[in-house]
Amino acid sequence: MSTHSPARGLRAHGLHLAYEDRTVVRGIDLAVPPGRITAVVGPNACGKSTLLRALARLLAPREGGVTLDGAEIRSLPTRELARRLGILPQSPVAPEGLTVRDLVTRGRAPHQTWWRQWSAADEEAVGAALAATGTEHLAERPVDELSGGQRQRAWIAMAVAQGTPVLLLDEPTTYLDLAHQIDVLDLVVDLNREEGRTVVMVLHDLNQACRYADHLVALKDGAVVAEGAPSEVVTAASVAEIFGLSCEVTADPVSATPLVIPRGRHHGAVPVEDATA
Repeated sequence: MSTHSPARGLRAHGLHLAYEDRTVVRGIDLAVPPGRITAVVGPNACGKSTLLRALARLLAPREGGVTLDGAEIRSLPTRELARRLGILPQSPVAPEGLTVRDLVTRGRAPHQTWWRQWSAADEEAVGAALAATGTEHLAERPVDELSGGQRQRAWIAMAVAQGTPVLLLDEPTTYLDLAHQIDVLDLVVDLNREEGRTVVMVLHDLNQACRYADHLVALKDGAVVAEGAPSEVVTAASVAEIFGLSCEVTADPVSATPLVIPRGRHHGAVPVEDATA
């Protein structure tokens, strides 16, 4: 009999994903590092959000599968999966008039059963989620009246209240100004470091991914083309290959992580007189 324990954490094996007859992800194998922050990066339409949806069991694979702590997620009861894995999709919308507290309370739904109704533990989890996300002062305000940054914090608070050890975030900084982007990403780091949550997030900004993630997964045309620490993945050559962008890569003066400086057509070009000399 084998003495090997099941593989821990969230993993994808031979994952093929498609919408009708359009294949989006091709044969991905992926092991998410437990207790770390992983950022999925890549050009538009490369399969980032599609991959995240499959990891959350929101999209059934054509081939392959996803396991959580060694169990195929498609075999897990829905309530059990929701207690172990949470997802915040792109641009979620709350019902009109729903307050922040009511929204965060919904994160406790997977823990409710007919024999276990709302408890002191649930109340404590909601209070802790509001505190962790700095939304206590917003608790009685309707979600649809909040600013973009406040609204995003409220949704993250709901995911925090859900209490899952694995959290998937699909472009959590979309539509936020720079200050609120950093605010949300700092919050994600707090959740990881203080509570040990495994986080997988899709990000468009490569420099933010380098600064805030421990592990990068780079996709192109539905396949993983590079993964590892940001310093291993992000080079001028890899950015050119993955994004088709000419750039310089230097050290971020604040975090010492890779900093991508795009060239663009109007910067860094060879002067005409030099080119024709």
